[in-house]
Amino acid sequence: MAERLRTIARSPGTWVGAGLILLVLGTLAVVAAYAGGLSALGPWDWAALRFTIWQAALSATLSAVLAVPVARALARRRFAGRGLLITLLGAPFILPVIVAIMGLVAVFGRNGLVNDTLALLGVDRVSIFGWQGVILAHVFFNLPLAVRMILHGWQAIPAERFRLAQSLGFSAADMGRHLERPMLREVLPGAWLAVFLVCLTSFAVALTLGGGPSATTIELAIYQAFRFDFDMGKAATLGLIQVGLCLLALGLSTRVTVPAGFGAGLDRDIALPAPPGWRRGADVLVIALAAAFLLTPLAHVILQGLPNIVGLPDAVWTAAARSVVMALISAALALGIALMLALAVASGQRWVEAAGMLPIVASPLVLGTGLFLMLRGVASAQQMALPVTVAINAVMALPFALRILIPAARALRADYGRLADSLGMDGLARLRLLTLPRLARPLGFAGGLSAALAMGDLGVITLFADSRNPTLPLLLYQLMNSYRLDDAAACAVVLMAISFALFWAFDKGGRLHAQL
Repeated sequence: MAERLRTIARSPGTWVGAGLILLVLGTLAVVAAYAGGLSALGPWDWAALRFTIWQAALSATLSAVLAVPVARALARRRFAGRGLLITLLGAPFILPVIVAIMGLVAVFGRNGLVNDTLALLGVDRVSIFGWQGVILAHVFFNLPLAVRMILHGWQAIPAERFRLAQSLGFSAADMGRHLERPMLREVLPGAWLAVFLVCLTSFAVALTLGGGPSATTIELAIYQAFRFDFDMGKAATLGLIQVGLCLLALGLSTRVTVPAGFGAGLDRDIALPAPPGWRRGADVLVIALAAAFLLTPLAHVILQGLPNIVGLPDAVWTAAARSVVMALISAALALGIALMLALAVASGQRWVEAAGMLPIVASPLVLGTGLFLMLRGVASAQQMALPVTVAINAVMALPFALRILIPAARALRADYGRLADSLGMDGLARLRLLTLPRLARPLGFAGGLSAALAMGDLGVITLFADSRNPTLPLLLYQLMNSYRLDDAAACAVVLMAISFALFWAFDKGGRLHAQL
């Protein structure tokens, strides 16, 4: 027992997990202390809490359920441009929220393509504003994330299991019962949890599409407490409730997760069984519908802004370079922290997983304000702007990277942990020869996601708003406020292209020798 405690104490993941708890709860405590304590919640705050839980649960369920047939179709079908399509389907999640909402309104808005089609068919137009718009936007943003996480689960099933099933004459139903459903019982809870926690902290989506008090989230209530009511005590109370909801959702998710127990394979690149007949047509239809739903709004944004890129001012390219550097540093920090936490979780430290998931529901407004209050005697807001933004972006991307890495780290520990221990493989040698090669693909995906999210972040930098050194999203926001809509559309295309390029570069680097 004493030896195990010493081993845990020496684990970097233990100290990182403790630091995350201190960061999240410490900033809450600082804000509450500055306000003189927590404040009571009013009827509108409780209504926001109920709507937040309802819309997050519904959005996560729809995203996870719809992602299963899409991921299965992509896992078992091979066609020209498949790799590019898989990468493109991940674009909505990595897009800046404001940019993506512009595309959604163009397609699903009052005068959008969908409503124009309904009008031609004699059907009444529908509104994108209100709870239905919030759900639609959340599914649009998070369906690609769920697809990629579930697709990784399909690819993690050893190809030898499928070959054995084929030799035993398994039907498609048998494949589902003995191979696919066990994998889904392991992967789906994590995918659902990741989407639920994203929707739990929804701010920009609810602000632009919520349509009033009836569709207000907790994050919007925190914003109102800071910006209009000047009630930091209420903001701290709401932030503490978000943390509690995170821990509750994490506990429920881990209780329904069942390890698939497939064991290790030989890493052979064998195509998965592709049932013919009506199932082939169903797979084609599913892939086509998903592509149309996710890519049409993006195409509209590109067509609107592409002609104006040449005339963009030099400040845009300077801001773009600044944002790229910040995104790369944030991604490196997020990957390093996530890897340490994932390895600690795989070794049996379950509480570290909860610590790593805390930032996803820690309001960036509360984190930023708490850090500002703690550091205001050390440096000015302008001096803190870029470093604090980099740090907070890394912390906010951490839960996504962690959810991607934990299943792979657990499989690595179960399949090769005892062998590595018996060989005395430890430290840098274990990291270089075993951990990094075996986790290269999920590390690449996690790094791309972290870099793209950091590239498009607009939440933290607005708290410190340094107009002399803006990031590209902040400059886009300024262009929109100045009604320079042509420049804003072109800037949105540049921001989207860079975010997508960062994601692709990391993801491609992680799977150089693997066919996805």
